[in-house]
Amino acid sequence: MRLSTGRLALTAAALISAAAVAGCTSSGTSSPPAAPGSTAPTPTTASPAPTSGNTPAVASPSATATGPAACPTSSLQVKQGVSQGYAGGVYVVIDFTNTSGSPCTLYGYPGVSLVSGPPYMQIGLAAKRSTSTPKTLVTLAPGATANALLQIVDALNYPSASCGPTKATALKVYPPNQTVPVYLPNTSNGCTKPVQILYIGAVRPGSGSSS
Repeated sequence: MRLSTGRLALTAAALISAAAVAGCTSSGTSSPPAAPGSTAPTPTTASPAPTSGNTPAVASPSATATGPAACPTSSLQVKQGVSQGYAGGVYVVIDFTNTSGSPCTLYGYPGVSLVSGPPYMQIGLAAKRSTSTPKTLVTLAPGATANALLQIVDALNYPSASCGPTKATALKVYPPNQTVPVYLPNTSNGCTKPVQILYIGAVRPGSGSSS
């Protein structure tokens, strides 16, 4: 009886060892977890077939063209176009013509003020932006023109004490998004005190001389 028990114990031990060996063998087919800081191997993929030299390349977003740049003051001829008086003031068209050899863009509002001089000194408040004309990006080909409409309310409509009227010698005009102005002769009456008499619209395509 003792012998049989001993043999059973040996048989059980052999089965446990065999099971352990089998477990090691089956687990060897899966990859062990990567150690900290190690890099997992990259699966091998087939290389793509070479493309034809006639196939255009696809540009990345960073390499796509952004279009013409904004028109610098040096590339523009700025002048007053047609004007039309009304009871209490005048509307003046300001033309911007691209004199360069490349397209450029205008967007938004010119900066406009009345000045005295030279030396030029601003009179009162600069023009307030009028939202009656929606902003739009205007691309000017070489020789093309855009315009903006300026309203000048007659300063003499206001009491002298609250306006402080004085005659201007020029309009100071900044093309949209530029920091270099041009000066256009203009003898409108301005207010030296903070009375709003100038209103400017956004640039739009075309010449004011033909509108």
